[in-house]
Amino acid sequence: MSEIIYIGGDATAPSVKGVKMIAHVCNDIGGWGRGFVVALSRRWPEPEAAYRAWHRDRASNDFGLGAVQCVQVEPYVWVANMIGQRGIRTGSKGVPVRYEAIDLALGGLADKALELGASVHMPRIGCGLAGGTWSRVEPLILRRLVERGVAVTVYDQGEGGT
Repeated sequence: MSEIIYIGGDATAPSVKGVKMIAHVCNDIGGWGRGFVVALSRRWPEPEAAYRAWHRDRASNDFGLGAVQCVQVEPYVWVANMIGQRGIRTGSKGVPVRYEAIDLALGGLADKALELGASVHMPRIGCGLAGGTWSRVEPLILRRLVERGVAVTVYDQGEGGT
């Protein structure tokens, strides 16, 4: 079985050949503006615009925990907006990360990556502002993506994860 490749660098600028999907975790309240999404928005306006429209029209679509929205930003680059956190603040219900939602979204991401023949690139999703721990997220990535044959690279420098 393959493993996750860990490198230093910017997850918004994967340098491998072929189709690439950049995955990150979003909240379920329509907020966009802190963490890794800042780096995404500096490169492309489409992921933020698509996320905001998805949230705005949520009464008539699948927006919600566990959903994934794939947005093409270049001929060979897609961004996967994955809803994996409840709200944006740590409170009485704990940190915002929802591991079950990330797990579900990763399954949808794997389906799309396999359909496109894409590799997946990401920061340590769910471990920045969402407050999660990598020891809980990494096994989800291994099971949902790597075991299905999707190449995954995790970037440990740049803007940091959400």
